[in-house]
Amino acid sequence: MGYWDAFKRWRLAQRGLSSGKKRRVYDSDGRIGALLGNARWAGWLLSFFFVIGFATLVSSQHPCDSWFHQDWQATFSAATISFTALLMLQTNHREMFSKNGILLLLLGGVLLQLTLVRMISLWVDVNEVRGQYKLLLIPFALAPMVHSVLLGRRAGTFSAVFVSVAGTMLMPADEALVYLTMSLVCGGAVVMLTQRVRKRLQLLRAGTYTGALALILAVLFGEILDIEQIGQQSTMLAEGAMILTAFGIGFITALIVSGLLPMLEGMFSLTTDISWLELGDLNHPLLKQMQLEAPGTFHHSLVVASLAESAAETIGANAALCRACAYFHDVGKLKKPEYFIENQSDGMDNPHDPLTPTMSALVIIAHVKDGVDMAMKHNLNPRIIDAILEHHGDSMVFYFYRKAQEQKVIESDKVGKGLENMEDLPQIDDKNFRYPGPRPRSKETGILSLADAIESASRTLKKPNPIKIRGLVDDIVKSRWVDGQLDDCSLTMRDLTRIRESFAATLRSMMHNRISYTKAEESEDRKAASGKLVVDTKTGSESSVGRVAMTANRKPV
Repeated sequence: MGYWDAFKRWRLAQRGLSSGKKRRVYDSDGRIGALLGNARWAGWLLSFFFVIGFATLVSSQHPCDSWFHQDWQATFSAATISFTALLMLQTNHREMFSKNGILLLLLGGVLLQLTLVRMISLWVDVNEVRGQYKLLLIPFALAPMVHSVLLGRRAGTFSAVFVSVAGTMLMPADEALVYLTMSLVCGGAVVMLTQRVRKRLQLLRAGTYTGALALILAVLFGEILDIEQIGQQSTMLAEGAMILTAFGIGFITALIVSGLLPMLEGMFSLTTDISWLELGDLNHPLLKQMQLEAPGTFHHSLVVASLAESAAETIGANAALCRACAYFHDVGKLKKPEYFIENQSDGMDNPHDPLTPTMSALVIIAHVKDGVDMAMKHNLNPRIIDAILEHHGDSMVFYFYRKAQEQKVIESDKVGKGLENMEDLPQIDDKNFRYPGPRPRSKETGILSLADAIESASRTLKKPNPIKIRGLVDDIVKSRWVDGQLDDCSLTMRDLTRIRESFAATLRSMMHNRISYTKAEESEDRKAASGKLVVDTKTGSESSVGRVAMTANRKPV
């Protein structure tokens, strides 16, 4: 379809009916998500292939290693376990089961690890390697680590439990219990160690700890380190190789996962905290352009980032995501920076003066669409584009709406005096003064929308004090809640209470009062800054004015 659309655009361009270019279309589902969509039949098809794949792995075992006397028993047991896992997934993780891209990542990762278990077991049997290597070579942390980092702890826990239970059917009966214990312990440890991964070194550390746990469990179960033969040189070499294998497999697994994460994030439109910290780099071309062309907007974004990050940490939301989104949420103002008050300097003519209120509102509202277009052009993360779209929701540009109403009242008075006709009165449509939306659909974008409104309103406070700041925060949060702007995000009333307290505390620290200098103190500071030498009249020694000023009786600043 993409080639056909390109051909049609080319034909229209040849006839002079099109420019031949296609407008950028934002797709928040990612490459794999856009390919699979959210159709129910695609989810059931993925589930069917998952059941068939696991049943094939179980039925391919050698009769001597299989738990079952007949192939149909193995197939039936594998299908039962698979259906049970899918039922649990649909019941307890409905949001994952409803997204086919996420479902593919989850089921595909589990099936990949079970395939590796089967291949390692087969390789050990074919090459007649010591049986203990079968357990030490298995990458217990692979699927749980990937799913925990990309999808969260709940997905990682599901993955760890299922690969442990299902993997026992791929192991000989005498090793099944040892495998189950090692897989559950190592998988659970990986999920706990990768709760908040902000550095790639944490993945390597988690892999190393997993290898150490596998080694300890192997010793406890008597798989390695035979006490009776530990003095023999050949035995010591073999046991040393097993110890290195246990640590090496865990480290290599973490190394592979660290390399796969960027590719998986791009394919499934997912982002880890590592990537959010990288996106928070102020050297990004858009942010550097904002520093030069819209310094007021850039400073506003920095303050909003601090407010949003602190509030997100208070309620347990993704603070790194909030900070990165806050940096880019107003990037659309780069199209017309002079139309926004934070970029207007003293003595500068206001470009809104010759415009009607409706036209001014359209210019202000357009920064959302322009921001999305610029973000797509620079291939920013889809969550950042969502934040640009949602940070104003479908709220109203009240300043120009009230200005339009005031002008209508003036024109109505002229009509009453017979100076104008009734048909010439301007029609005020609320839709022309509202942002296109959608409303915030996540905790992070909800926090960002509140932080953006509060930071802008805080600039109007004269002689701020804790009471004024708290009143301002409460009024804005209440007005947003009453207007329905927070209806689509999952913020609770308890979350809003904590967010208000965090906003008030952060603003108090930013807007604290300072003690004013007296004229004498200002004179001393100017002399200290000049760095000239003077002679102390008491000691006759030379010293800088800066040091003399430090000994003066001054008030602390």
